[in-house]
Amino acid sequence: MDAEDLIADFELLDDWEDRYRHVIELGRALPPFPEAERTEANKVQGCASQVWLVCRRKDGPGGTVLEFEGDSDAHIVRGLVAVLLALTSGRTAEAILKTDVLAIFRRIGLEGHLTPQRSNGLRSMVERIRGFARAALAEA
Repeated sequence: MDAEDLIADFELLDDWEDRYRHVIELGRALPPFPEAERTEANKVQGCASQVWLVCRRKDGPGGTVLEFEGDSDAHIVRGLVAVLLALTSGRTAEAILKTDVLAIFRRIGLEGHLTPQRSNGLRSMVERIRGFARAALAEA
């Protein structure tokens, strides 16, 4: 799913409650997160809920491709992880850094409905993914 598909899906939903349910459904659809990856090193700091992100690199024709796995112990946050991974996983480091993920969250009507704590957690997740992308570019 790319950003435009995601935006189109959310535009079909009329109100915040429908969007909220859709976010939770996206989180439920995430593949199981390996128990062995639930480590302090993979934990995202700055989130009120527990969030884990793992990055794997693959060489692709357009450069290094980053693939992410993630999970959270909170349903809505797990859904936010799913949206974030849909926007970033399987893309090159350059593409990730060029994507304004927070603008997409605003466009689909999610950012404005998050509590300040969840907004801060979302920013922490985005920064963690951008950090992975910057590290991949620095090592290339």
